[in-house]
Amino acid sequence: MIDDYDLTKLKTDKKKRTNSKAKGSRFERKIASLLNNRLNTKEFSRTPGSGAFATTHTLPDYLKIYGDLIAPSKFKYCIECKKGYKNIKINNILDYSSQLWKFIEQCEKDSLKCSKEPMLLMQQDRQPTLAFIKRNMDEGKIKNYAILGEYKMVLFDDLLEIWDDSDWFTP
Repeated sequence: MIDDYDLTKLKTDKKKRTNSKAKGSRFERKIASLLNNRLNTKEFSRTPGSGAFATTHTLPDYLKIYGDLIAPSKFKYCIECKKGYKNIKINNILDYSSQLWKFIEQCEKDSLKCSKEPMLLMQQDRQPTLAFIKRNMDEGKIKNYAILGEYKMVLFDDLLEIWDDSDWFTP
């Protein structure tokens, strides 16, 4: 018996397209929620539009928001959030022209403008969230980290678990 079914329509070579803007927005909301829960506040939220809002709009200084999250006024960090980027591999740590270091540079520029410390939060698909912080920001509380120049790469969950309020806020 010969099958006369046409199965070619069932096969697709196209991958489903991922909406990267929606993915980034979900990640920013997730981080804001984690920080609100951990620090017992409701002041963290996504920056309207994008993290570039302060640089693309003419606003008075007291309304400018840098980074990807709106944070309490005494919060020490300017946070840049990156989700996805599966093309960034472990060897990019050594390549200072890689996208990873461009993200760190972007975070540094924003943090200088708002006089806060830079913190890059990055999560690749189905992986834990990594935090990139200046080496001098953690006073030896975090035991598992990698040193990348003047930065430490740590698990964000470790920061949430181990750091107390003095690590997150200025007095």
